[in-house]
Amino acid sequence: MGDKAHTHPGAAGRAQAADHPTSVRNVVLVGHSGSGKTTLVEALALTAGAVNRAGRVEDGGTVSDYDDIEHRQQRSVQLSLVPVEWDDIKINLLDTPGYADFVGELRAGLRAADAALFVVSASDGVDGSTRMVWDECAAVGMPRAIVVTHLEAARADFQEMTRVCAEAFGGDDPDAVLPLYLPLHGPAGPDGHAPVTGLIGLLTQKLFDYSSGEREESQPGPDRLPLIEEARNRLIEGIIAESEDETLMDRYLGGEQCDVETLIEDLERAVARGAFFPVLAAAPAAEGARQGLGTVELLGLITGGFPTPLEHVTPRVTTVDGTPRELKPCDPDAPLVAEVVKTSSDPYVGRLSLIRLFSGTLRADQTVHVSGHGLADRGHEDHDVDERIGALSTPFGKQQRPVSHVIAGDLACVAKLGRAETGDTLSSKDDPLLMEPWEMPDPLLPLAIEAHSKPDEDKLSQGLSRLVAEDPTMRLEQNQDTHQVVLWCLGEAHADVALERLRSRYGVQVDVVPHRVPLRETFGDRAAGRGRHVKQSGGHGQFAICEIEVEPLPGGSGIEFVDKVVGGSVPRQFIPSVEKGVRAQAAKGVAAGHPLIDVRVTLLDGKAHSVDSSDAAFQTAGALALREAAADARIHLLEPVAEVSVLVGDDYVGTVMSDLSGRRGRVLGTEQSAGGRTLIRAEVPEIEIGRYSVDLRSLSHGTARFSRRYARHEPMPPQVAERVREEARSA
Repeated sequence: MGDKAHTHPGAAGRAQAADHPTSVRNVVLVGHSGSGKTTLVEALALTAGAVNRAGRVEDGGTVSDYDDIEHRQQRSVQLSLVPVEWDDIKINLLDTPGYADFVGELRAGLRAADAALFVVSASDGVDGSTRMVWDECAAVGMPRAIVVTHLEAARADFQEMTRVCAEAFGGDDPDAVLPLYLPLHGPAGPDGHAPVTGLIGLLTQKLFDYSSGEREESQPGPDRLPLIEEARNRLIEGIIAESEDETLMDRYLGGEQCDVETLIEDLERAVARGAFFPVLAAAPAAEGARQGLGTVELLGLITGGFPTPLEHVTPRVTTVDGTPRELKPCDPDAPLVAEVVKTSSDPYVGRLSLIRLFSGTLRADQTVHVSGHGLADRGHEDHDVDERIGALSTPFGKQQRPVSHVIAGDLACVAKLGRAETGDTLSSKDDPLLMEPWEMPDPLLPLAIEAHSKPDEDKLSQGLSRLVAEDPTMRLEQNQDTHQVVLWCLGEAHADVALERLRSRYGVQVDVVPHRVPLRETFGDRAAGRGRHVKQSGGHGQFAICEIEVEPLPGGSGIEFVDKVVGGSVPRQFIPSVEKGVRAQAAKGVAAGHPLIDVRVTLLDGKAHSVDSSDAAFQTAGALALREAAADARIHLLEPVAEVSVLVGDDYVGTVMSDLSGRRGRVLGTEQSAGGRTLIRAEVPEIEIGRYSVDLRSLSHGTARFSRRYARHEPMPPQVAERVREEARSA
């Protein structure tokens, strides 16, 4: 696996469209921010001959992190596809952001891939968020391998990192996480650090020296073989334990020598089944070198050990009306089913849709059916439309390389699908189908925005609609209570990128304003009010008098209007007018400008004039009566309370519960969950959790998740209510 000789393939490494699903490997790179995923992708592209020097293509750009925002922020913020070719296999490398705010891009990459490379830095170790992604992959049986980077760092120790990975990822079977190669070190420098200059294969016992910038194969001296004996025996036992040959372990323990080719075949099958997780080492090429350390071995693992798209379970497919539909896995001749895994805008070609084909064959200029469902709560309207696609292409950095067709199992970019959004399904216009969407995180950080100027206001709506079409982890809200435009994001970095894209890509400048939660008002006790609207001027005057009584009701009752007029003091035709005036005033509020709820308003008496009374006059009188009643009553300010569920590691339970109490939260209970985690359920005022997604990440070192849903409105504590009123008066 990766131990055979390779020549530098030059231009042949620049992958085009695949001709059969067996000649495709779709691999997503996963790891925390700064672990070296993008550098590794560029090193693999260099070794495969797809670039002329590390990370560079013909126009001088990079193959990954080519977006201007990524250059400015010095980190990946979006999913990038880098296709390369190795041993006549097209490898689609999906580079994902490591920062938690861009987990939506990571999940899109997981959806498009058939296997995952977990990139772990030897200087940083394994963080909690990487373990959580590993568990997600394990839940669906996705094949995985681990790549240790940053071995050039002082005190970097490959063997120690292998032990850490086995502990973090091995679960009940740490022998399922073992290295395939051990690093060889050169002479120590002045700081005492001995750089890694090569690798030794544990199965083949061959030495691969990268110190010259080229991979040179040789036989190790007899003094080196005893150093790898223990690791080699453990690897062989681990492979045999996962082998489908139940007699192999008995033969091995009986002293029989196992054929290396058989072991490699068993290893490849175990990796493809997601039963064995090899650990490898990799480093970028030195200046002027053409191969980075471990990159040939890693490409060999991908082509030999990772599954083809034919082995990928197709997500659930239905007709547009929800009828289940069975499809043959990854058949180029079957009905067309493709999914938009990423949407972006190019200043020259317009909207670009990165798609993964799960079935059928897609050709340029073909008319397809676009189905999008299930994201109405995030500002996306359900849609079913037929569209003619533009050009098909394979992306490579900022370049788009045209292809005539794309087959099942491959990935490509589609131009000019004006209605398609991330998560949509493309299918035949004569046989419309819909794929079950992948799980997307709920955006929980509100960003209230306003157009900076009148020209910006004219472009804001279109800019926001394009933004959420590209990123389904954002949710656009037009809040009818606070009259704010709110963009819900996953975190501060996510929000920063959204604002930057609005400005640079769509030419919209916005101002961020404080986010307001929808408060309510209610009466604290019974009160009476008299509304008198009497005006006399030339012609018809205005005459309406009504007397009401207001009393509080239990939460959730809304507004009740009761007519107890006797003797016709208020004519029957004007009683609905009084109710309309009361309800209109209640919607505006009676104290701090927030809607009034949970009261019963009883009309007791009033007066009318045979000529001057009118519908409008009694509406005004009803509103005046409600305001007068409020002037003599205690008015409670009600705040929304959310039911919050926090899934957190057991080590942080106390910290999180203490923090919730400090936010005026009431802990309702806790439940033990799998993987050493605890689910905490609490009720917390929404005004206290506006930035909770950011604060919780800090409290739990990025390992906790939470969800929230509206529970009810309830009275604010007097001191908090007074502070809110003061802020409103000073605004």
